[in-house]
Amino acid sequence: MASHKPTLEYLTTTKIGEKGQLTVPKQFREDLGLGNGAPFAVLRLGDGLILLPEQQRFEQLCQQVSSSLTAAGLTSSELLATLPETRNRVYARHYGKKAPATALRRRSRSYRGK
Repeated sequence: MASHKPTLEYLTTTKIGEKGQLTVPKQFREDLGLGNGAPFAVLRLGDGLILLPEQQRFEQLCQQVSSSLTAAGLTSSELLATLPETRNRVYARHYGKKAPATALRRRSRSYRGK
């Protein structure tokens, strides 16, 4: 996987193709572990664009969530304990009624030990 360098570095110049496509040079795709079809977030920063591989963005989001939960003093066990009630509220909001107990038990088993 990619090594996360905290500094900004110039990599290369590329051109926008006929269909609006950009080519990321092979060396950088390999360095970042990017294959064909790898999804990117495109961010605008003033007059510039930032291309951020979605996997990296997802990892950053996970780290932010983890930090927030730790700062709030929540453990993973406490968070997992809220799932049945949260599932019930989502089900009720979506279907307009309380979820059947059998559906909750069936799904709850899949979360055990994870």
